[in-house]
Order: sequence, then C-alpha cells, then structure tokens
Amino acid sequence: MPLHALLSANGWQHRVRSVGWLAELIAKSQRAAVAVLPEQQIVGFLRGITDELSNGYLSMLVVAEAHRRGGIGTALVHQITSGTPEVTWVVQAGRSGAEAFFASLRFVSAPLAMQRPRAQSVI
Repeated sequence: MPLHALLSANGWQHRVRSVGWLAELIAKSQRAAVAVLPEQQIVGFLRGITDELSNGYLSMLVVAEAHRRGGIGTALVHQITSGTPEVTWVVQAGRSGAEAFFASLRFVSAPLAMQRPRAQSVI
C-alpha cells in the first residue's frame, strides 16, 4: 500500500489532499519514518517537526489496522525521537487509544496547551 493510500485509509484523508501535497509535507518535516514489511508493503508512518535542540512535535502516527499492537507504532516513535534526550516532544493524542499508547512511551498529559487551529479550506 503506497503511503498516500495508507494515510487516506486510516483517517488522514483530510490532511493528504494529493500525493504531491503529501510529498511536500514530508519534505518540509525535519524527520519522517516509514514502516515497510519485507514484501515492500508500507504499514506505518510518523513525522516529526523539531528544532533538534529543545522542542519537537510528532504528527500523523499511522499504523495499518491489521498491523496495530505489534510494536510498529512504538518503533516509529523511537525512530523519530531517538538521539534527542534534551528535546521535549509534544503530540496531540486525540484519537481513540492514543493517550494510553503515548503514556506507555513516557509521554505525560500537559495541563496547559493552546493552539491556533488551521484555517478551514474552501473547496
């Protein structure tokens, strides 16, 4: 399954409007990791945005449903966050099960956060 199809099939279709747009999104991220099975099937993805010194943000953690709970998501998080013990990594864990998953990786709930939501696109 190509990356665009994996993201579209797993709840991210609103964020990956085209293959070209996804390629640009990845190119502008400082880190990206893809989980690929030996038969070349893409089953997971995560990207990270970071200054590599103090702050980082994890975005778009996706694992194909048939491959969840097998360590792929954990491996992707470790891949993106490795080598930066001084960086505070942040994630919006709004999807079902995400909070417990990230808590198992030593993420803690932060009492204060603010965001400026993206503008709604007009189609």
